[in-house]
Amino acid sequence: MKSRYLLTAAIAAVAGPACAQPIVLKPLAEARLRYEGVDQDGLARDADALTMRVRGGLAATTGHWSVLAEGQGTLGIVNDYNDGLHGPANRPIVADPQDIALYRAQIQYKSKALALTAGRQKIALDDERFVGPVGFRQNGQSFDAVRAEVTPIKGLKADVSYVWSVRSIWGIDGAGLRQQAVSGDNVLANLSYATPIGTLTGFAYLVDQDEFAVQGYRLSSQTYGGRFAGSRPLSKTVKLSYQASYARQSDYHRNPNDYRADYYLADGTLDIAALKLNAGYEVLGADKGVALTSFQTPLATLFKFNGWADKFLTTPANGLRDLYGGGGYAFKKVGPIDLLSFQATYHRFRSDRLDIRYGNEIDLLASAKLGKYVVSARYADYDAKRFATDTKKLWLSVDWML
Repeated sequence: MKSRYLLTAAIAAVAGPACAQPIVLKPLAEARLRYEGVDQDGLARDADALTMRVRGGLAATTGHWSVLAEGQGTLGIVNDYNDGLHGPANRPIVADPQDIALYRAQIQYKSKALALTAGRQKIALDDERFVGPVGFRQNGQSFDAVRAEVTPIKGLKADVSYVWSVRSIWGIDGAGLRQQAVSGDNVLANLSYATPIGTLTGFAYLVDQDEFAVQGYRLSSQTYGGRFAGSRPLSKTVKLSYQASYARQSDYHRNPNDYRADYYLADGTLDIAALKLNAGYEVLGADKGVALTSFQTPLATLFKFNGWADKFLTTPANGLRDLYGGGGYAFKKVGPIDLLSFQATYHRFRSDRLDIRYGNEIDLLASAKLGKYVVSARYADYDAKRFATDTKKLWLSVDWML
């Protein structure tokens, strides 16, 4: 542990000469007020959560160097819910416990060819399927890490992070299975090259969940794979976007399980003026049908994937196949509204092993941007077949950013 802080201090010491240049200060401020209601079969009462999240901080930049500090706090205004740490067990979980914490504290050197960041920071890789800041939840996920982003030539980029602590969404009261922070020696590595038709990326994620309370080390894994993502204009008003990914995961470090599981993704989006159509197929494979021997992504922004009802935050023992499709439409400048958009997605969930029909889900979203404010209404309806229980969720939120 000592060596990690010495490395951070060494980077800070090198910044000394840069102080002769002018210092530019930038305030950081954002807020979110959100209602989340959940009706879940099998629980006697519904969940009603009205929460307020505020973040604030300051960034200072001089030349190639910058320092940043940002805190966050979450307040439960209406607390008729189980936040995962407190609250009645007969209500559904809304994973937004009250919290006050240091969200980010980092020092960075950034030039055209190199960016070095040390300290508590956000890390979002590719589409956040494997590593992300969990932006939807009120308490975001951040990483105590040293990160290097190197661009030696145009189009080629290496992105490598060493993470010794993952600061979870569970906040200052986190304990047991839901820790405030999970320590370990994590290595997150990407190597990407931009071609005329898309970006090709190879990745290696060595996830070391070095806390026995968190599934007895069973979320430690090594994942190696590749991804290709890009877009092509088909006409002045039509654009095709596409992505494909494959990865292989196995046990790592102290994980007592011995397993191998595959991951596949194929996704396409067609933009026709203001209309957007999307379809895809994602597979998180299974090995033996034993818990936590299926493909897991514990550092991901999980809300973005496999439906908003959050039924698959942990991949089931028999894995998961998600066939989805949907569309959206956006209107620009409707009276005082800068952007008005609507979105709908349908998911059909089955197991990878044994082909069990898990259930179906419909997700709906309407949002409006007015200057620095975004107002949204979101709805998820999970229809259970042979996995979990019927669940309906409603969100109403107002976001503001300086």
